Amino acid sequence: MSSYQIKHLDHLGLIAGFCHEIGLVEYINQQFPNQSPDKVMTYGHCLLAMILNGLGFTSQTLYLQSDYFSDKPTGKLLGKGIKPEHINDAVLGRSLDKFYEFGVSKLYMGLAEKVVEHLGLDISCHHLDSTSFHVDGDYKNASDDENCIQLVKGYSRDHRPELNQAILNLLVENQAGIPLYMKPASGNSNDKEGFNTIIKEHLNSFKSAQNNPYFIMDAAGYTQDNLMYFHQQNRYLISRVPQTIKEAKELMQSVDVEQMTELSKGYKGQWHDSNYADVSQQWLIIYSEQAYKREKITFDKQIHKQSELTRKSFKKLMAQSFACETDARAQLDKWQKKQKFQQVTDVNIKAVGRYNKKGKPAKDKPFDFYQYYIEGDLYSILEKRQAVLKTKGLFIIATNDIRKQLGMDEFLTLYKSQQNVEHGFRFLKNPEFLTSSFYLKKPERIEALLMMMTCCLMVYAGLELKIRTGLKEKKLQFKNQKKKDYQNPTARWVFFCFNGIDILTIDEQPSIVVNIQERHRIIIEALGSPYKNVYS
Repeated sequence: MSSYQIKHLDHLGLIAGFCHEIGLVEYINQQFPNQSPDKVMTYGHCLLAMILNGLGFTSQTLYLQSDYFSDKPTGKLLGKGIKPEHINDAVLGRSLDKFYEFGVSKLYMGLAEKVVEHLGLDISCHHLDSTSFHVDGDYKNASDDENCIQLVKGYSRDHRPELNQAILNLLVENQAGIPLYMKPASGNSNDKEGFNTIIKEHLNSFKSAQNNPYFIMDAAGYTQDNLMYFHQQNRYLISRVPQTIKEAKELMQSVDVEQMTELSKGYKGQWHDSNYADVSQQWLIIYSEQAYKREKITFDKQIHKQSELTRKSFKKLMAQSFACETDARAQLDKWQKKQKFQQVTDVNIKAVGRYNKKGKPAKDKPFDFYQYYIEGDLYSILEKRQAVLKTKGLFIIATNDIRKQLGMDEFLTLYKSQQNVEHGFRFLKNPEFLTSSFYLKKPERIEALLMMMTCCLMVYAGLELKIRTGLKEKKLQFKNQKKKDYQNPTARWVFFCFNGIDILTIDEQPSIVVNIQERHRIIIEALGSPYKNVYS
């Protein structure tokens, strides 16, 4: 009787193919030359195994077990002679420890430079942002290494402030959304402090940053220190201006939307020269029609809610008695100062006579004392509402590049490409990818795990770019979900389409790849070698 063996290849061949193409295993092993030469699972193989598991979209925890690879062709994916039983917790844990000892930011940065060079990316700007991941279960919060991150409570992007967390800072290029640099941070770290550290200590050490003109951040990066640093280094910063700055507040109140220049896609713009922090800058104030409509709806809801709270609090105030008219007016003034959009009109302080004793008083007996009550009507201050509405849909982008080489549309497009890093964070937090929480006990291994997750994003983004580029260069078409031809598929959609591809082995005969369809051949043709070797 013949024996059959089936191994599930699916989309993992694409991931392995990209990792082999960029020389991931070889690069990692070069950084650890003292490994035993007869070692089956090298540190490079361990990282590749983690990436394959992470991009397997199994919704499992971040820690790996050999069970995941029990039905996978590990020899084809990882390397000849590697079996599922070689991939165990002890081996992977030791590799995470080694990654931390080497320095996860340094290790990742060298790999990212290799990928950028291999893909031939012409980077025009960098984007910096951060996100948080919370920690579940029993863990060891403190580390013997004072340079290690601390798992502590802080501002949670996951809306889980009751849990300790770790922060991940990413520096991302603007074409494919590939992270160029990653740096873990403690859960209570401040964005401004973290960004300052990355900019000053690491930006100039990254090769592709030397010739790229723009470094883009959100409002957390717009600080006096950063502005002075970029000015001194002759580097260009693009950042959103915090609306808390006095000059920004005044500008947003004074701008006339009707006089602004029409831009594309419902935007308007107007230049403004600024010398904030003693650095010459150009500010571009932007009006977004869509943002205005969205923010107006939100603001009106807030006004309605605030009006209800004001009405209830004023009702309580009118029920309160005071010993004299002066006390009543003082309390009314104090209450009025807290109200943003409502005021009291027709104010009257009513005196109500009282007796010390209960029962019916004698005829013509004078009151023993008086209590004073506030009376009046509430009305909304429309002028204040209009003043706030005037700033809705507005935001300001600043740059210290005063050469005026960029038009308003180009400048806005550069800033909006900041969404690349946000897309990356959404990918990392997608429950189909891995999880937003950690179950490791050592902060050192969590740092290494953050590097591995960033590697997953790098492989995903790089492979997606390579698929799209290959389809266009070879003039191939791929079907989307609506069965229409296009050349910009997401890697996630391509991965889904590769489900069901297996490797079949009958007895001692050579293994064959089964269930290859025409749509698979299109992607494999677009990618070329070594992907053809994996699926043949």
